[in-house]
Amino acid sequence: MEIKKQIEKAKQGDQIAFTFLLNHYWNEVYGFMLKRTENETNAEDITIETFSKAFDKIASYNSEFQFNTWLIAIAKNVHIDLLRKRKASLFVEITDEDDHQAYNIADTTPSAEDMLITEQNLSRLLQYIKELKPHYQEVIQLRYFQEMSYQEIASKIDEPLSNVKVKLLRAKKLLAEIIQKKK
Repeated sequence: MEIKKQIEKAKQGDQIAFTFLLNHYWNEVYGFMLKRTENETNAEDITIETFSKAFDKIASYNSEFQFNTWLIAIAKNVHIDLLRKRKASLFVEITDEDDHQAYNIADTTPSAEDMLITEQNLSRLLQYIKELKPHYQEVIQLRYFQEMSYQEIASKIDEPLSNVKVKLLRAKKLLAEIIQKKK
């Protein structure tokens, strides 16, 4: 009964309900994907993507079905999409001409102009990050500028690992939306 209440709250946009559902189902979805992929990183990435898609589409969840069954179905689809992308990227033919050209590549050391452009882009990115809510700014800062692991971030901000993962996912998604609006 508690699960159904939390699902209804999540449908209304209640962040605490999202966190509850994530914490409640994380291990089940992650464990399922770990068995399928036999790779912790892939299982983690797929699980994060699964919850992101599920939370984005929670309004379409049909309560006639078990919530965990719905999540697993989403996870399977995310995994299939990942496999398709990898398979497509494996079939790149390299001709002898391409191989020869690879040996004749010019020096790729950044010029002064390149470095200036990079600095300007970084400055613009930092401005966009400042538009995020402070807790999203913090996880972005810790992950991408201080290069902390998910576990280190969880310890630093005293939150469960699963919260950190979804916060980072949300932060990246919101940041991408801000960047898209500014283009």
